[in-house]
Amino acid sequence: MPKSSARKICFPIMSRVHYARQRRLLDLLKKDRKLDLQLVIGGSVLSERYGERFASAIQNEGFEVRDALFNLIEGGNHVAMAKTASLAALEFTNVIHKLNPDIVLIRGDRFEQLAIAMVAAYLNKTIAHIEGGDITGTIDESVRHAITKLSHIHFVTNGDAKRRLIKMGENPKYIFNVGSPDIEFASLVSKKNIGEAINSAGVGEPINVKEPYIMVMFHPVTTEAGNRQHAEELLKIVDSLNIPTVWFWPNHDAGTNEIAKAIRVYRERGFLKTDQFKFVTDLLPEDFIGLLRGAKVLIGNSSAGIKESSFLGVPVVNIGTRQAGRLRSKNVLDVGHGSNAILKAIKNQISHGPYPASYIYYKPKSSERITSILASAPLYIQKKFYG
Repeated sequence: MPKSSARKICFPIMSRVHYARQRRLLDLLKKDRKLDLQLVIGGSVLSERYGERFASAIQNEGFEVRDALFNLIEGGNHVAMAKTASLAALEFTNVIHKLNPDIVLIRGDRFEQLAIAMVAAYLNKTIAHIEGGDITGTIDESVRHAITKLSHIHFVTNGDAKRRLIKMGENPKYIFNVGSPDIEFASLVSKKNIGEAINSAGVGEPINVKEPYIMVMFHPVTTEAGNRQHAEELLKIVDSLNIPTVWFWPNHDAGTNEIAKAIRVYRERGFLKTDQFKFVTDLLPEDFIGLLRGAKVLIGNSSAGIKESSFLGVPVVNIGTRQAGRLRSKNVLDVGHGSNAILKAIKNQISHGPYPASYIYYKPKSSERITSILASAPLYIQKKFYG
């Protein structure tokens, strides 16, 4: 139930990562008596195809969902992506009118979040943004910076990001380098969790997580062509390794259908040389970290390779431009889409083994700091260019 006289914090969860990576923060926001957490779910979280476990898990873990946005347009292309964002804006306008939050808390660079930020700004709501100032290699970077210019309070994960926001005209008084809540959550997952839940999810052969295995997380790059071709080549490379593999389904950005089709054709037409693949859409946050921690190598273009893997010391082969520009640790080997280069990098990383933990994104008590600032920071509406 809503807490009387508490500051109302609306947090939209539009994809699995918004919940998975903020699990610790959400728990603190829920428990703080000065705050009233207003969870809103929508987008792929409500899709059976992408959100498989998360909508029910959110409520099963004691969170109250205040409203839902049914805004996902299927299609996996640029038109569907744009229309999904447009529907998010329409639906969220009604949510804001109904819930009347004091702060809209937005994470990351998803296209739906830009629509939500726009609505909140026009309705004179204070916007707080997690992970502003980072650099990436796709349209996500433009989205992230656009959200920054609409936001009033900034929670950045590193010093480079803070300096970029100051260059963008944001007031240093409202920029807080709190580290990454994602990494804080990963640091708290019990080492007893070794990801065995993988065998109750997805399709394919069981994975013995006590023996060597690899993970693949390969998402579409919305600003480039060739997503299907690149996925097909990667399937052949990983298949040739003859190592048990957990392959995560791509996210719902434009181009996802190309990658999904490559996987289906390769699997269903019997092209797989081994029976050691497990294909899965998602895992609950704790189970994902447990599985990632034990992987011999993570292959693909996910930010999990740049961020969580840096702290966990997991060797990573990062392919292409999707994470270009992100602050990274020594655990990452960057390669293009050439098959020989990818195969060589994978073998090198497997031979290398685990890396020392990196603290480039980690600060203790990230979520506690965010919670405290949200409860006490002066709120304002009209922004001014600083500098």
